[in-house]
Amino acid sequence: MKFKPLWLDAPAPRPFAAVSRVGRQLEGKIMILTLLRVWALAALGLAAAAGAVVPAQRETDGYTRYELLAPGSGTFRILYEISAVAPGARAYCNPIRPGSVASDERVTDRATGRPLAWRVVDGTAAATDCGVRDAAGMRFIEVTLARPVAAAGGEARLLIEKTYADPKSYFTTGAGDIVFDRPLGVKRNAVLLPAGYVLVSSNYPAQILEDGGRLLVSFWNVTPAEAPLRIVARRGETGVAAAARPLGGEMERAHQSRNIVYYLGPPETHSFALTHDYTETRVGTDHYVNIVRAGSAVANPSAVNLDTSETIPFTMIAGEAVKRAEPEAADVGPDTHAVLFRFRPVGAGESLRLRIAETYTDAGRYRLQADGTLLWERSLGRAENAVVLPAGWIPVESNMPCTVETQPDGRLRLTYMNPRPDELAVRLVARRVR
Repeated sequence: MKFKPLWLDAPAPRPFAAVSRVGRQLEGKIMILTLLRVWALAALGLAAAAGAVVPAQRETDGYTRYELLAPGSGTFRILYEISAVAPGARAYCNPIRPGSVASDERVTDRATGRPLAWRVVDGTAAATDCGVRDAAGMRFIEVTLARPVAAAGGEARLLIEKTYADPKSYFTTGAGDIVFDRPLGVKRNAVLLPAGYVLVSSNYPAQILEDGGRLLVSFWNVTPAEAPLRIVARRGETGVAAAARPLGGEMERAHQSRNIVYYLGPPETHSFALTHDYTETRVGTDHYVNIVRAGSAVANPSAVNLDTSETIPFTMIAGEAVKRAEPEAADVGPDTHAVLFRFRPVGAGESLRLRIAETYTDAGRYRLQADGTLLWERSLGRAENAVVLPAGWIPVESNMPCTVETQPDGRLRLTYMNPRPDELAVRLVARRVR
């Protein structure tokens, strides 16, 4: 039996059939290559996501105001100002204290006054999204920031509002007094009493201010420990109703967020750099005037918006120009010098966080003494001040209390906290380490 090759029975090829087969083969190869490319990109994306490390959450400038609600309710309103400062952070997690029930939450971007998205998460999500450490078993308000935190000192400033139900912290005694008894870890705090109540006991040194006929107890905890606050109030009328003050009025020391750091150069140069951070909240304000102290010379001024990393332009002015730019400034004469910084006017509901940097030369207040020690003398008017010594120098005398820490670069940083509304006349002596 003879077998005929199968190709002899195959139908005759149609015109362009070979070309069609080649096209289909090319099309298939292109499709395969495209899929491989997509899979490769997806794999790279997954690898990048797996390798991405959320920065550990860092914060600064915390301030909490507790507004006590109706006596007997065990509830109080919290207004919490905080700045997230971990470079690159896209979210911030605020812990919900165990034993408290939170409600009526709201979060605002303090730079723009606009609301921010938030959700309640557990410790696992807080660690993944915010870089919170030791968060197991806790619950958090996770806030999506308006923009990633900028590098080189950027901040994302938030206002977190919530109502807590916590009858163990806020309760009424059998005698009818109200008690607010709560350990506070945030360093700057204020407690607003209910209307018609007067303060009869406060165990922590604090300012007492009037706010719309209600009493505000405000303090700055300058110790490294929690403040074991206990406030007692009872019914009583003063007969005078003061006007309500905005959150953190000028007189409230605990709410002031101006801080300054002095970086001392070699003492024989008499020069030191400084950075000065402050928040502008006055609607319509479009400039800041930094007046140079008499006896000092200023150089290398600069400023940046810490919310956006935008550079702020400046102009050097003197004499009458200083008075025109800052009409309320005192002791302005022909020899008065200042740096004028201009920025976009602050809008309603907005605020602006500025960092100003300058270099000063002041032979009268910073010098090398005959015995080889350096002497730095200066009156500090802000609540939070720091002095960084030159490399290789250690403090041997400070007339004002301070804390001392070693920076990553090995230089020593002395921090002077002043919760009172006055100045510290600092006299600091340091010696070179041999």
